[in-house]
Amino acid sequence: MRLDKYLKVSRIIKRRTIAKEACESGRVSINNKVAKAGTVVAEGDTIEIKFANQILKAKIINIAEHVTKDTAKEMYEIVSGTEDKE
Repeated sequence: MRLDKYLKVSRIIKRRTIAKEACESGRVSINNKVAKAGTVVAEGDTIEIKFANQILKAKIINIAEHVTKDTAKEMYEIVSGTEDKE
């Protein structure tokens, strides 16, 4: 799955366009490498997102095309930072 879509489906970032903009501005990295919006993510990857006033680091647990709001949090595990996003 593309990085921008994963960020949206997992609800780490609320909209795919915002996720794409974050990737294009270099604020998102996968396994310590700056990632583009089209980068394919895999289970076990670590995503780091630099928001305005914090850095969120999360490990991908699973990948699913469609999830409910309640099960979206099961797609990742917070390594550091908080879930207070955007």
